[in-house]
Amino acid sequence: MKTTILSLFSGAGGLDLGFKKAGFKIVLSNDNDKSIQETYKYNFPNTKHLSKSITKLSKRDINFKIAGIIGGPPCQSWSEAGKQRGINDPRGKLFFEYIRLIKLKKPIFFLAENVSGMLHKKHYKSINFITKKLSECGYKVKYQLLNAVDYDVPQTRKRVFIIGVKKNIKKSFQFPTINLFKKKKTLKDAIYDLPKPSPSKNKNRSNGINLKLKSNEIMNNEYMTGGFSSIYMSRNRVRSWDEPSFTIQAGGRHAPIHPLAPKMKKVGKDKTIFNKKKIKLYRRLSVRECARIQTFPDNFIFFYEKLPNAYKMIGNAVPVNLAYAIAKEIKKQIF
Repeated sequence: MKTTILSLFSGAGGLDLGFKKAGFKIVLSNDNDKSIQETYKYNFPNTKHLSKSITKLSKRDINFKIAGIIGGPPCQSWSEAGKQRGINDPRGKLFFEYIRLIKLKKPIFFLAENVSGMLHKKHYKSINFITKKLSECGYKVKYQLLNAVDYDVPQTRKRVFIIGVKKNIKKSFQFPTINLFKKKKTLKDAIYDLPKPSPSKNKNRSNGINLKLKSNEIMNNEYMTGGFSSIYMSRNRVRSWDEPSFTIQAGGRHAPIHPLAPKMKKVGKDKTIFNKKKIKLYRRLSVRECARIQTFPDNFIFFYEKLPNAYKMIGNAVPVNLAYAIAKEIKKQIF
């Protein structure tokens, strides 16, 4: 029981892999999205996976003791890019299902991850209400905004982490500190050695998943094709080799451009253009390049028929190295 974990809203398993690397055992995972099932089950063969709504998870499903509950409740309702309805949105209310299971299982600790928009002043009352409810469950609750680039992730990505430790445990949790002298990882560190990827098939279908690749071949190394929207062209989407990537989003249409391309030129308000002389260099990052930037290892295989599903599961994940940094501190400080 000491290091057993229940994973909720598991997605492809970035958070889970980080905790697994830190020595925790993911005994049960849950996600209602059937498009991630094959990916999760392949990469976590020793974890029981349930694909159903968290609202239907019962005591019978979790009939064992657990040390921790981890997960990232849906973030769309808190997103800065969305309408920011917070707990007034049905997806935001899934946070209360997360709380229900904390009350049910009473783990030693819990972790909830969400977008930075959760700390927007518009949601001040909501975040206070949620942390109050978690505290009433018997936990010392802390939350902090972390930037993945500070934790060995070659990407600027800000996310909120809420962590609670049982009040009857003398030990308390402190978020991992930032080593100000450590060099930040860059795109060159992450993807420079990858071979040239392939464009997707017609209508952004996958070229196929071959589990018997040769040793010098890389799985999922294909990229989404198609035009770029006016929203995409509203700002520069290119970072150079010596910079960290932009945030990897949960949508292939908004994947950053590969660093071989020159940076886009601003020509007006909310309008940038490509360098016409080097137009062929402007392609989206491949699925594997995005996975590398999210610090998934190359032996972590993603299964999908259409590329948008691949970008979605990777973009929704917690970067593995960030998850590992937090999990390592939880294990060291609490257990």
